[in-house]
Amino acid sequence: MRAVVSAAFGQDEEPDLVEALRAAGDALIALVAEIEGEVIGQVMFSPMRAPDRCLGLGPVSVLPEHQRDGIGSKLIRAGIERARAEGWRGVFLLGHSTYYPRFGFSPEAARGFASPFAGPHFMFLALNGDAPREGIARYAAAFGD
Repeated sequence: MRAVVSAAFGQDEEPDLVEALRAAGDALIALVAEIEGEVIGQVMFSPMRAPDRCLGLGPVSVLPEHQRDGIGSKLIRAGIERARAEGWRGVFLLGHSTYYPRFGFSPEAARGFASPFAGPHFMFLALNGDAPREGIARYAAAFGD
């Protein structure tokens, strides 16, 4: 898995994060895409420390030679549907403001949450009518504060 994440990002920060989330037991929803038994993509959702029953999305990784084939989108959609089916209230992420809104993520929806990641790339997706609208957003410990 480390090789996929490393190739996708070209640095060690994201692969280290994936390993830390797994080691802490915080890889609650972890999905992979394979071609002929080879892992070519992955997505991970981890529990937020706050607000309750919310997840953090990331990292999403696809090998460079398979990027722009819709693999990341399929992984994200599958993870969101699983989170919704499991009763999670919402999902936070820090990502590209032109990519993630297609899945329903919105920087406007995240504005009510205090976070060190606040800004135009910090987004939220409500998964049900019980989703929080404001408060503090704290990722799993592996993300740091």
